[in-house]
Amino acid sequence: MPRLTIGLGGILILLGVIAYIATAFASATALIPSALGVILVISGIVGVKRPKIGIHIALVVALIGALGTLMQVSSLPALFAGEAERPGAVITGSIAFVLLVVYLVLGVRSFIRARRWEDQQG
Repeated sequence: MPRLTIGLGGILILLGVIAYIATAFASATALIPSALGVILVISGIVGVKRPKIGIHIALVVALIGALGTLMQVSSLPALFAGEAERPGAVITGSIAFVLLVVYLVLGVRSFIRARRWEDQQG
């Protein structure tokens, strides 16, 4: 999980930078995925030496990020209808949402597997 966390963080950093450039540097909020990505990279690095702490922090950040981007996902129908106020934000937020939800699912599955392994060993 630590390497996956670092990789996801890197993807989110890249997503935010691309969104910021695509908005012609007009909207600093386009960098929100990058901020999440930086926190995830740091959590992943912590997770290399202290997996429980680093990955728990990363999953909390991912959950908060997914909840925060949910509003953009709810704007997808307006985007497809051509009526979205900020189409770039909807696209970026939706991509971040999908990435974060997939990460959350993988993280929870990892914890379940670890718990089962510990139960079998103990």
